[in-house]
Amino acid sequence: MIFITIGSQLPFDRLIRAVDQTAPQLKTDRVIAQVGNSNYTTKYIDSFSSFPPNEFNTYLSEAELIISHAGMGTIISALVLNKPIIVMPRLKKYGEVTTDHQLATAKELEKLHYIYVAYNEEELQYKLITTFKKGMSPLHKINKYASDQLVHSIETFINS
Repeated sequence: MIFITIGSQLPFDRLIRAVDQTAPQLKTDRVIAQVGNSNYTTKYIDSFSSFPPNEFNTYLSEAELIISHAGMGTIISALVLNKPIIVMPRLKKYGEVTTDHQLATAKELEKLHYIYVAYNEEELQYKLITTFKKGMSPLHKINKYASDQLVHSIETFINS
């Protein structure tokens, strides 16, 4: 199952449309999307405006792949769950956000090899058709809690 989440603030029809158009070509039993107030009507994926938190977390846990905007909450959740994630940043030029902070986030996390990034609809469709169909692995895993080393570093900084 592929799980798509675009956050709760604004529609992200570019991402939803790109996945919907590609869904019939994918080797998966189901594509489920949290689409918020989308203006796009899906044809091939199951779309819902939102889910209760427990249902949302179940979909995240069961997903073979997570597709998302470049929101840190979803990215961190995918890394903690050790799930592959493709992000497509929302862009200011399309009125999807007020700044290009998601673009900056995606570029930095891609440099670290933490996430897969698609910068436009065509890249997203290409990665789904090629990489996902071959078997997509998580790129990085993080712990749910801060390491002892990080906690110690912060304590040292605060107490200095």
